[in-house]
Amino acid sequence: MAKSIKISQNNIIIGKLSYDSDLLEELTGICIEKNITLGKIEAIGAVKRSCVGFYDQTSMEYNFLNFDTPSEILSLTGNISIKDNKPFVHAHILLADESGNSYGGHLAPGTIVFACEFIIYSFSGAGLKRGMDDETGLPLWNI
Repeated sequence: MAKSIKISQNNIIIGKLSYDSDLLEELTGICIEKNITLGKIEAIGAVKRSCVGFYDQTSMEYNFLNFDTPSEILSLTGNISIKDNKPFVHAHILLADESGNSYGGHLAPGTIVFACEFIIYSFSGAGLKRGMDDETGLPLWNI
């Protein structure tokens, strides 16, 4: 059975990320700086290169793909919770190359910003902490 909690929206933060920064590291840094431990992230823009992951459900480990080409961010969506007692950004990204071919997956370090505008929705309520889920091998929310 699904488990859920009730939350309320707090603040909305909008901005642009720094040119040549690591997309995931800069989003995480904003959350740490602003003490956001519960929220939602959206972003659009472009990257100079990217790294995306796919979780192999059989081996229970991530496989990563690196793309050393400029791409448009068609969609980035994610959430913010607590892992190892600090804000943790979990995001997925959909990208398109110059021919319009799309690819994506779990946003990983190594995705370098060309231009990126973001929105962070900060929530208040019972914080969500991540813990290891034995069935999936993933650090999922403890609800």
